[in-house]
Amino acid sequence: MSLPKTLAEDVARNLVMVAKLIDDEPEEAYAYSRIALRLASRVAAVREAAGFAAYATQRYTEALAEFRATRRMTGSVELWPVMADCERGLGRPERAMAMAGEPEVQKLDKAGQVEMRLVAAGARRDMGQIDAAIVTLQGPELGSTSVQPWTARLRYAYADALLTAGREDEAREWFAKAVEADRDGSTDASERLAELDGVEFVDALAGDEEDSTESAEAPGSVEEPEAVAADEAAVAADGTAGEERASQLSDAPESDAPESAGGTEVAEAAEERTEAEEESDKG
Repeated sequence: MSLPKTLAEDVARNLVMVAKLIDDEPEEAYAYSRIALRLASRVAAVREAAGFAAYATQRYTEALAEFRATRRMTGSVELWPVMADCERGLGRPERAMAMAGEPEVQKLDKAGQVEMRLVAAGARRDMGQIDAAIVTLQGPELGSTSVQPWTARLRYAYADALLTAGREDEAREWFAKAVEADRDGSTDASERLAELDGVEFVDALAGDEEDSTESAEAPGSVEEPEAVAADEAAVAADGTAGEERASQLSDAPESDAPESAGGTEVAEAAEERTEAEEESDKG
């Protein structure tokens, strides 16, 4: 769907913030996704971003609705594994297992099929079927010497399942293999391996934090009145800018309401909270 240039730029800015914040500040990413959704709810990329932001904040009902909408718009099965994982998040592992057996799985690329296997194994564990979870994770991808983006997570999940089943020696072996494949630190396999080996880590930053506290309490650490006044003025200026931005967004033309469950209610609730806060400030 094509958008007017100004609107497209505004939507793009919000999507950039979603991508930037989703790992470290998921709630802020979610807030930006709601703005983008209000502006362009008929754009598949916006619906997908809103889905992942909701997923990152464990709003699984919203996430599932957004992913379904994206799939209707694009016809792609790419989001099938994360949709199944939303079912797990909603406490419905049996539905996730059912999705793992659907024809859509065969249409996924190799990475998607591995992801689906991870979700299915997690669903098995949710249902207390640890041995079945272990079997689910087994396959040529697990034993391959080729390192792919999903290799570390697959080996880690297998090691964790083995450990849960009481097979500690095998778990240690696979945690070590996960460490070998985990080049970007996407798992805590090294810490889990160290725990099995009886290695304890000492927080080297603890001493630095104590030194910082002592420094803050030392003479000369209190801000001068002029500095405090300058900071307060900056905060006030930021607050004014934020109110102007909120006013601009509220005056912007809204697109059709999102199809996700509770999407419009979330946006309206956010506006009501903003108005209530403004009335409180006036009071």
